[in-house]
Amino acid sequence: MTAAERPKAWRRGAAGLIVRFRLTPNSSKDAVDGVLETTDGPAFLARVRAAPEDGAANAALVTLVAEWLGLPKRSVDLATGARSRLKSLRIAGDADALGSALDDKVRDLKTAN
Repeated sequence: MTAAERPKAWRRGAAGLIVRFRLTPNSSKDAVDGVLETTDGPAFLARVRAAPEDGAANAALVTLVAEWLGLPKRSVDLATGARSRLKSLRIAGDADALGSALDDKVRDLKTAN
């Protein structure tokens, strides 16, 4: 299977991409650390300092991902998983450009590990 054929942590949505994350709240730092395999397929591994109370960890994830991708915060919102560790974020924008940026991020994460 080639790299292009491997499942990715994202798929096309109505106006951009839907990206899966596995969130660890109460961490020592805010970071996207890698990609891991879940029962739903690949997901980015994200950690935030915020506690999982009153949506604080979800809001921190949205902020982290917007900054990580260099996008305005309004371009990222929670699609599913408000009470789960596995979350899907809706990222508005050009799906091809966003997909290319995520491919670059995956390469960077693999190089760092």
